[in-house]
Amino acid sequence: MHRLAMLILRDEDVARDIVHDVFESLLSAGETEVAGQYLLAAVRNRCLNHLRRLSTSERIKELYAFDEQEIADEDWPDDATIAKIRSIVANDLTDACRRVVESRFTEGKSYKEISSKLGISEVAVYKHLRHAIDVLRKKLSKHG
Repeated sequence: MHRLAMLILRDEDVARDIVHDVFESLLSAGETEVAGQYLLAAVRNRCLNHLRRLSTSERIKELYAFDEQEIADEDWPDDATIAKIRSIVANDLTDACRRVVESRFTEGKSYKEISSKLGISEVAVYKHLRHAIDVLRKKLSKHG
C-alpha cells in the first residue's frame, strides 16, 4: 500500500500518512477483516483526493517531483516553462492523452467528469495523466 501511495504521490511523508489514515479509519470503524483490494483502493482514492485538494502550483510541484531547492522563486513556473509544457502537450502526446491533460489542468475537471466527457474509464484517465507526466518530466529534464 505504501508503494502504491509513493507511485502516485512521490512524497514519503504524505504516502506514509495516507496509509496510516486508511488503517486508522478502519480501526476506528471497528473493521478487523478487510480484503487487500479494498485497502489498495482506499489508499489510491485517498492519494487522488490529496492531489485534488492541492493548488495548481502545488500539483505541478507534486507531479514533477521537484525539490524545493529546484524551485527558487514563487513565480515558478515562469512563462518560458509554461510555454515548454504547452508545446510538449501539443506536440508529444497522443490526442486522447492531450484531451485528458487539458480537461484536467486547463478546465479543472475531476477524473469522473473527464471519464464521462471522453467516454473512457477513470482508470484510463489516470493512465493518460500518468503517461503525460512521464513524458513531460522526461522532456523538461532534457531542456533543463
